[in-house]
Amino acid sequence: MPREVIFTSGGSESDNLALRGVMNYEPFDSAHMITCDIEHHAILHTAEDLEKFGHKVTVLPVNKEGRISLDDLKAAITDETRLISIMMANNEIGTTQPIKEIAEIIKESGKNIYLHTDAVQSASYMNLDVKKLGVDILSLSGHKFHGPRGTGALFVKSGTPLRAQVTGGGQEFGRRAGTENIAGIIGFAKALQLAESRKKTETLRIAELRDHGIKRLLGEIPHTILNGSHEHRVANNINVSFWGVEGESILLHLDDLGICAATGSACTSNSLDASHVIMAIGQDHNWAHGSIRLSLGKTTTKENLDKAINILKDVVSDLRKFTPIPENPEDIK
Repeated sequence: MPREVIFTSGGSESDNLALRGVMNYEPFDSAHMITCDIEHHAILHTAEDLEKFGHKVTVLPVNKEGRISLDDLKAAITDETRLISIMMANNEIGTTQPIKEIAEIIKESGKNIYLHTDAVQSASYMNLDVKKLGVDILSLSGHKFHGPRGTGALFVKSGTPLRAQVTGGGQEFGRRAGTENIAGIIGFAKALQLAESRKKTETLRIAELRDHGIKRLLGEIPHTILNGSHEHRVANNINVSFWGVEGESILLHLDDLGICAATGSACTSNSLDASHVIMAIGQDHNWAHGSIRLSLGKTTTKENLDKAINILKDVVSDLRKFTPIPENPEDIK
């Protein structure tokens, strides 16, 4: 239904509106929410802020692949739990979460709990059928599927309580005031329509490229590990760590050679801190600081992926000549 979609400025606003809108629906009311420790900072920082205003938050750990434990989730649910927010696919390591199973757990609990998922990284490659997923709220960001930057949307299932966080006029059915960005909304909708039309074939093509790239990186560059899950992984994500080199150094060299890559989240690319996601899956600082992410897309071909990997091999080899730590990670006691 049209009334179930709120247009926003992007994923961060959608996430904020989802969490604050549900948790702060009743004034002066304390409630409990559950999330996990590899969520985007738009979720984690908002959850921290909610705690300051009297709400309770449980942050679930993840395993070495970045997946939550459903048993941990069940154990965390209390009579006060109002919201569970777990992302569909992680923005750094690409690990996907069992959203349908989480929805079933909520249903079986018999409690009045709402399920939100940050689907920002999922739109181009995963099924967004909210009925099949069983979610009450879902966040999207336009630029992740080649739509205009600064556009986003929040699906809110009919009947889900949501307090507006921007008040003023009655736009977006009174749930998000402000003059609508009509041009951006049209671009967002068209981009999503195009992404949906090519999703099946493009997901298969990109996943094949991803697996080819991972195989080459792990097989041809010594002391390289894959971050995230082999099996439960969004199609376009390659995230690896190289022993003995800094990810930032790799990026500087790649940039000079015309290769685009990232360390950690794109939103924290100016930070030199180790990725909270890589640390959460149990890697030590040496591995975490050596992580880089390659994101594949509709313009990626096997030829330019192979070119990037060939260049990356040379860059890592050259940088390792100057590393101050042992060449082999097994030499660290």
